[in-house]
Amino acid sequence: MATAVCTTLAATTVPSRTATPPPHLSINTSQRGTPAAVPNKHIPFCSPGPRPGSRHEPATPSPLSPVKPASLLYPPNGFRKPFNDSPVYSITAAQLEQALNHLSSQPLPSARQVFPWMHGLHAENQLQLAFFIARKKSLRRTPKCIRGLTVVKAGGDLSHSKIKGAVGPEELLKACQCIKKESCKECDFLDIDPKDGFGVRNFQIQACKMATVSDVVVYGDDRTPAREVARVARQIARAQATWQRRMEGPGVEDRLFNTFLVEDDYTVIEADHPNIIALDSEGCMTNKVVDFFHWERVEMCTMSAPTEICPNVWLGPTPDPNVSFAADGECLFKDLSFDIQIEANDLAQVPDPRSLQAMEGFLSRKDNGELADHDLPMLEFPGSGAILPPTWSQTEVDGLMSTLEWIHRQATGQPSSEKKQRRDSKLSLTPPGRDSDGDSFMHATDSEKHPGRKILIHCADGYTESSLLALAYFMYAHCVPCHTAWLELHRDKGRNFFAYSSDVALLRAIQPRILQASPRHSGDLKQLCPTTPDWIERMDGSLPSRIMPYMYLGNLGHANNPALLKELGIGQILSVGEPVSWSKQVIDAWPEENLLFVDRVQDNGVDPLMEEFGRCLEFIGSLPHPSVLYRLLTHEYPENGRKKGTATLVHCRVGVSRSATICIAEVMNELNLSFPRAYCFVRARRLNVIIQPHLRFCYELLKWEEFQCQKRGRPVRRELEWASIAREIAAMNKPYSRQN
Repeated sequence: MATAVCTTLAATTVPSRTATPPPHLSINTSQRGTPAAVPNKHIPFCSPGPRPGSRHEPATPSPLSPVKPASLLYPPNGFRKPFNDSPVYSITAAQLEQALNHLSSQPLPSARQVFPWMHGLHAENQLQLAFFIARKKSLRRTPKCIRGLTVVKAGGDLSHSKIKGAVGPEELLKACQCIKKESCKECDFLDIDPKDGFGVRNFQIQACKMATVSDVVVYGDDRTPAREVARVARQIARAQATWQRRMEGPGVEDRLFNTFLVEDDYTVIEADHPNIIALDSEGCMTNKVVDFFHWERVEMCTMSAPTEICPNVWLGPTPDPNVSFAADGECLFKDLSFDIQIEANDLAQVPDPRSLQAMEGFLSRKDNGELADHDLPMLEFPGSGAILPPTWSQTEVDGLMSTLEWIHRQATGQPSSEKKQRRDSKLSLTPPGRDSDGDSFMHATDSEKHPGRKILIHCADGYTESSLLALAYFMYAHCVPCHTAWLELHRDKGRNFFAYSSDVALLRAIQPRILQASPRHSGDLKQLCPTTPDWIERMDGSLPSRIMPYMYLGNLGHANNPALLKELGIGQILSVGEPVSWSKQVIDAWPEENLLFVDRVQDNGVDPLMEEFGRCLEFIGSLPHPSVLYRLLTHEYPENGRKKGTATLVHCRVGVSRSATICIAEVMNELNLSFPRAYCFVRARRLNVIIQPHLRFCYELLKWEEFQCQKRGRPVRRELEWASIAREIAAMNKPYSRQN
């Protein structure tokens, strides 16, 4: 029997996932080549809605926010200059760590102070300018209230020896080979603002935009020559001077931002300051810095961790030695061992009788001790959406039925026998004792009997490609129709899964055959196949996404399917910017207090949403402004969905931006997670649809993180800064973008 081995958390390394993308946001960050995108995910289109009107906010600084944020590096008094011919300062690794920690503790300016500047307002992009600022040219100016710290690794190889938040010089600077010219006009930051088109999700420009309002610290690893590190530092210093002359005019003498050069060797930084190291010199993650790619994978595997859907049949993700632990530190495959693994993937074919017979022989040899316990039998099955109606063949359906019967026999310990052949299979037309290829069947013997083997049905994400086989087997093993299997797997078995509409059409078409062949079938088949409920006719193949036990995230189509919501135990609707279209009869059946509509919030990058967090979260089920003492003494909460024992559907039009933002805010509030971790939490649980709150919503959520710290009486300490968060989101979304 094969056993899944769990290593200790302290020794966990992820050699296949190294750095976030350096140049041009490429995701070629794996030592084994470009990692494949999570299969079947897609980015839906989000309409920005109408041009903002009365909700357009002025760009006047808030009196509560500092006009000039504090920095340990400005002014650069006390820092020595390593070069006489360049305004570059020397900094130690200890000073760098202090500066990074200090920056993470400083409150960010309000969103209205830095937007729409962060969207990217190029002077030639008339569409972007007209939408965001119209005739208010003052809104185009660089905000004075923001100051960052950009870490640049000379050489640009971020696959190893990466300090927290580090970027490559090519992400910030125009190509320039000057060395000695102090006033070189070619040294400049990239003109990163988009020159055409309209966008509120320009995450890919944020690292460079923040570099223009940041002190820059340059370092190199042991593989980068010192002269290259010095060259990059000088070039950045000149680019800062060029940018300041262009923005402030030639009369400004004092430098607003400065360049620093780390004087310690990288080996010293890694050894003495491990908390600021994202990737060590070998390219392994240190678990000291949040990595979006890895954390999304951890959350995905946590959500789809193996669970038993039928006796001895489990459903889960493909075992990954790089992600052995869930987000809470529990081993995903602890105390689990499987005798058979069935992988569902797009390249597989439906198993034929010869393949199943070969598996029988393999299992018999293993039972007889001829094979080692670690030799785990593997079987493949086509992924969801691979068998398409109405072009499926009878052979594919026969193979599906054979596979269901074979899984059931292995899970229950029933011996194989030629008497077990289905009468509706083409095998019944072959000569006795022979299969369709003319080969002899393997007859059952006493040695082939077993108490039941533990089987894992799995796929890469644990919820997409395996859903067809899982639904079909659940129907077969429990003798229930398709819609019942769908609901019970999700609601009763706790499985989050995505089923294509083609899968549902296939299973509904062959439903009578599956139920008639079920070992639990008895009586009238018509009683097992009642009239198909109306809610399944109105679905596009997906359920709303269960983010928390009491909170679902979905689209307007889900909200307009009240019968489905009732089946899922959803009794409240939170509509963000998009009202439901229900009949009067349905509206009258829902108590008015179970409906909340947040009006005048479009996905346009202008309308704020953070001011709505309070009433939205109170409606869903948590207290955004709790009195800790009051809660400890009374244990009372306001009358909301969670207290009433019902779940809430949070939706907008598509279910990826406005409603996703509310769900992230609730996860941060309820689970005490930082914004990066809560973002990955919700992103993983939205299944095949990629969430994409726009720039302003993400920035507001980072400000919400500050509020969470203040509410809990903790000092502010961001895990990642804005530029790093935006850069990671851009890299994660790039494989799915239409331009890719």
